[in-house]
Amino acid sequence: MKAPAKPQAVRGMQDFLGEEAARFEHVVDRFRDVARRFGFRRVDVPVVEFTQVFARTLGETTDVVSKEMYSFEDRNGESLTLRPEFTAGICRAFISNGWQQFTPLKLVTHGPLFRYERPQKGRYRQFHQIDAEVLGAAEPAADVELIAFADLLLRELGIAGVSLQLNTLGDAETRDAWRDGLVKHFSAHADALSQDSRRRLETNPLRILDSKEPQDRPLVEAAPAIDDFMSTEAGAFFEAVAKGLQASGVDFIRQPRLVRGFDYYRHTAFEFVSDSLGAQATVIGGGRYDGLVEAMGGPPTPAVGWAGGIERLMMLTALPEAERPLVAVIPETAEAEAEALRIAQTLRAKGAVVAQSYKGNARKRAEQAARQQVQMILYVQDAERRASSLKLVDRVKDGDEGERARQAAVFGRLPDDYAMLSGGNEKPGQ
Repeated sequence: MKAPAKPQAVRGMQDFLGEEAARFEHVVDRFRDVARRFGFRRVDVPVVEFTQVFARTLGETTDVVSKEMYSFEDRNGESLTLRPEFTAGICRAFISNGWQQFTPLKLVTHGPLFRYERPQKGRYRQFHQIDAEVLGAAEPAADVELIAFADLLLRELGIAGVSLQLNTLGDAETRDAWRDGLVKHFSAHADALSQDSRRRLETNPLRILDSKEPQDRPLVEAAPAIDDFMSTEAGAFFEAVAKGLQASGVDFIRQPRLVRGFDYYRHTAFEFVSDSLGAQATVIGGGRYDGLVEAMGGPPTPAVGWAGGIERLMMLTALPEAERPLVAVIPETAEAEAEALRIAQTLRAKGAVVAQSYKGNARKRAEQAARQQVQMILYVQDAERRASSLKLVDRVKDGDEGERARQAAVFGRLPDDYAMLSGGNEKPGQ
């Protein structure tokens, strides 16, 4: 009989173990910690939504909707889609559940997203993002806080070589006037545009400014800037954001060609861009989308948010030193096995990281513990005599006061019959 084919992961989807899993966890842990310090709370939304949730917010003609979404019909004939981004689902939940009564809402989430596109470095068909949103706040201070959140997160992750690029899309009056100016400019040179840009001229002219086609670049550089059309109110909003970032110690570069293509975007647009990732340089990007909730059928609701790719952040993050297990509990005889298990569970309940082996004699288990770089080995010699039968071998080097403090913090809280474990420890080889 022919052996079955070796099972493979779906193209563009990946498995994590070991160092990669540790990097992933590190990014998420830092994200949660910084979010807590800024007063954000967790939100969860479904992985699957009705397709119209994304078609309405991303636009029927965009590549994401027309080419990249994983959409399918369920047994009732409803068109469903695996989420390609978080914001639309969060806004849908905001409307569905009447969350406007809780505004301003400061929300964070993270998890898998799905897009059918060509896999490459830093880009996958199942990828993961961290996401932060503020709904129900129209003030520039909300934009400042969100950007400061992202800036602190990158610093906490130890990521260098990242610059914040900042722009404004103005208010509705400014945006409409700028759009008309761009249409006039690009229409006069339509024959020189790339095929994609000629299509965008009809559907979404602001996106021509994103073009990477060499033939488009001279026309993009010569296009009118938004500052030529800025209303007084929009200029004041952007100035307040800029001054707030300066007061918060967040450096930025004005990037007047940074845009968002949809009409519901307003005012602030920003990207944190790495100098180490080549074409996939943006690690966190976001902006203000005051018109989105209303466009989805909800009440007028100002909002601002950002998202960052976990895989890209993993590529830039140094893996922190793994925490060494505090202790290995090893029975010296088969009769002491149950007592060793009881002690190990007591230690874990007190906050210790306990290494455990499943088989082998005491010598082999000690060798396994040494490979795990445990700080101490606790031998259980006799279940009947309890504390008098415990032997502690200390593997921490002299002078390592941090590890000593961690030992004392755990063993100092143990029951009286284990009090001897906090002192009088034997050194290795004794």
